[in-house]
Amino acid sequence: MFFFDLDGTLLDSTGVWMDIDVEFLGKHGISPVPADYTWYVTHHSAPDAARYTRERYNLPETAEEIVAAWGEMALEAYSHELPLKPGAGRFLRWCAELGVPMAMLTSCLPHLCRPALERHGIAGLFQAVLTTGETGLEKGDGALYRMAAERFGLAPEACTLFEDNPGYCAAAKQAGYQVVGIFDPLFASRQEELRALCGPGRYLKDFADVEPERFL
Repeated sequence: MFFFDLDGTLLDSTGVWMDIDVEFLGKHGISPVPADYTWYVTHHSAPDAARYTRERYNLPETAEEIVAAWGEMALEAYSHELPLKPGAGRFLRWCAELGVPMAMLTSCLPHLCRPALERHGIAGLFQAVLTTGETGLEKGDGALYRMAAERFGLAPEACTLFEDNPGYCAAAKQAGYQVVGIFDPLFASRQEELRALCGPGRYLKDFADVEPERFL
């Protein structure tokens, strides 16, 4: 069975939160976005990042209102703007034609990922969409991958994960999965790490001109 990550693997969404920061702060006359601000909000939860944003820039909105504004902007992007990675839609449809069972395994919020899948016409290709928020398990935890395999009555060794994050690939591999790495700019400095984790022929620039049979 094939399991797919969404952000950075199937969906070209790496820069979406940076774009949201730029747009949100720009509406308040703050430009450019400072690097230390980006670092903070990237490494903290949305409520913490919102409180920090409000206090740092003395904004009139409450932290809850800031989180809501970010959420609306993210929903707009996922519902109407973010493209699939090259060849991703074709690859998934090819897998479906071959009868390969597929599921999504993502940390994306359900109300964001599902509109993106529907807009690109691929929602119906997955037997399930498993999110970390709904399972209560993080993607760096091997228990998530064992649980996902068990849900479909499979041994981990019968599962393959397509993922851009080297840390998550490592966790899945330790759980027994085969892993296929997908390049994403967010992890450009860790390409060799991901290539070594995945093994020969299992690290892809994208899905263009890639045949599913090579991973079966």
